[in-house]
Amino acid sequence: MEYKQVILIRADLKLPKGKMAAQAAHASVSAVLKSNKKLVTEWSNEGMKKVVLKVANKAELLKYRNLADEAGLQSAIIQDAGRTVVAPGTMTALGIGPDDEEKIDEVTGKLKMV
Repeated sequence: MEYKQVILIRADLKLPKGKMAAQAAHASVSAVLKSNKKLVTEWSNEGMKKVVLKVANKAELLKYRNLADEAGLQSAIIQDAGRTVVAPGTMTALGIGPDDEEKIDEVTGKLKMV
């Protein structure tokens, strides 16, 4: 079985590259910390495949969090502290997985890369 993690970033926020990278990192780490240790170990042994995808806005971000939850996938939504680019509490990113690549693709497979 192959494993991966996906990170969803809101396109409507037009985050600068550095801010986007930081939010993606927050989402990745947060999702890993909530995930099943066995899955994390297997994913790590395979090279920790991850893909960063874009969603249009907050509504779409929440839609994919709900779809991930319904599919039994671990997820972590990121709300920014608001010290730099966006207002405090702004939802910027969503980490999903790591988990079975096919299971994740059933939820996020139609999204485009950032």
